[in-house]
Amino acid sequence: MPTFLIERTVPGAAGLTPEQLREIACTSNGVVEGLGVAYTWHRSYVAGDKIYCLHETDDAETVREHARRGGFPADLVVEVASEFGPRTAEA
Repeated sequence: MPTFLIERTVPGAAGLTPEQLREIACTSNGVVEGLGVAYTWHRSYVAGDKIYCLHETDDAETVREHARRGGFPADLVVEVASEFGPRTAEA
């Protein structure tokens, strides 16, 4: 199943409190449950005025539907082509 990187512009994101992040996570989890399709939210990263998320599902339109239902921005949705890290150099 494809993995998608989502970029969300959220002014002041880096200042979100743990309670606000918990509320966002609860909303996201509820939307995932209601989509009726295979969908996994792996994790999100907060940096500056952006939130970057990794989600796994069949297509980008499902990611956009998740964003619409949750009231989240989805400024960029791209399929991850490959993954690598420091150990890739050892392969």
